[in-house]
Amino acid sequence: MGFVRNALGLDAPADPNDPTPANRFHPWVESPCPDLRDRAHRIMELAKCPVTGEKIEFTCPISGIPTHHSKEAWESDKVYHSTKKYDYLRKVNIYEHDLRSGRPFPEFDFPLEQDFDRVVNMTNWDLFFYTRQFYSMDTEFQLAAVTKMLSYPMTIASILHQYSPYSLTPKGPITLEGLKSLAALRYTLYPFEQQKQKNLAKVKDRPMRIFILGARAEAQLPGHVWKQIQALFPVQSFEIHFIGPECFYDREQGRYITSSEPIIQNVDETLRLVYHTDYFHVYHLQQDFFPYDPYLDVFFAFHAGFGAIESKNTWMGESFKGLLETKCGIFITGYNKQDIMNDWNTITEQGHNKMDVLMEPIKNVFGSTKWELNDANPQEVYQFNMWVAGFRGKRYHAIEV
Repeated sequence: MGFVRNALGLDAPADPNDPTPANRFHPWVESPCPDLRDRAHRIMELAKCPVTGEKIEFTCPISGIPTHHSKEAWESDKVYHSTKKYDYLRKVNIYEHDLRSGRPFPEFDFPLEQDFDRVVNMTNWDLFFYTRQFYSMDTEFQLAAVTKMLSYPMTIASILHQYSPYSLTPKGPITLEGLKSLAALRYTLYPFEQQKQKNLAKVKDRPMRIFILGARAEAQLPGHVWKQIQALFPVQSFEIHFIGPECFYDREQGRYITSSEPIIQNVDETLRLVYHTDYFHVYHLQQDFFPYDPYLDVFFAFHAGFGAIESKNTWMGESFKGLLETKCGIFITGYNKQDIMNDWNTITEQGHNKMDVLMEPIKNVFGSTKWELNDANPQEVYQFNMWVAGFRGKRYHAIEV
């Protein structure tokens, strides 16, 4: 039968274990996964009904997630139904069950080095996967699983790459100062291009440092995921420095580790992961990262919360001052437009006349496609790294007197 179907050009019969919205849907309170049942109870403890303000005790039959105090409250929530918020919550449900389904995940078999004669297309996820020869991702489940993981390294790579999808203003978000900073970094990343020109200074012989501020989930990604950056810049070695109290999680002990010395993991001879378990301003004031070099150093802060009430004081003191003093590019991401604009407005107000804008806030081409849920407010769904922006400390030009 297999030979006949193949000869006739017919598709193979569907595997009953392949993920579909039907076979991945379970109400969380009755989920076959114990941690999702626990999460449903946690939502009921933390969140309040948007209609009555009372405890959540009713599970939305469409999404399978606890959302309201009662069926009556659910039925009367006009905003919930008019915006079809249940569709996004249902996606959260089925994606979480798919990750716990035990199915094979061939999409996690990432390609290694890119051939020099093959050009990577950075226009969007689909073209990137195709030109990098990733496993063909034919379902939303495969795409959600992979993009959540790759969103962090690909956000970085898409900004630094010579074929970046972000262009110069007015057509794109990159400012003139941003072009200067990116040109300096690309000078390092593409040394063969520089050798075609004459009388150019040789780039310093050390790895490029990528500093990730306030690192949390991204610091737990395995080394082969971060290797995707190095695969796009094969002649350059990298050090990725994760900085923050939650940057190193010990799975055996089940807790975050604090260390007075950097924790180093060598992925291979071209990539090193370094974990610093205190705040950035501590290391900056101690000059642990000195000297900074705009040709070899760049900063990223994923969902840092520069403008959030609970973290604003931590960021907008010595840490922000230190970041501006580095004169290196700093790029930030947000869960959505409101989130990043809250951070951006705080940054531009605090950095008035002290900073240059490198990249105006814009939707991130390589944001995650997987929908996430805020347990304290199950009406709030989001995706990682959906918006991105950039700035740096102002560089003053020398004036002859």
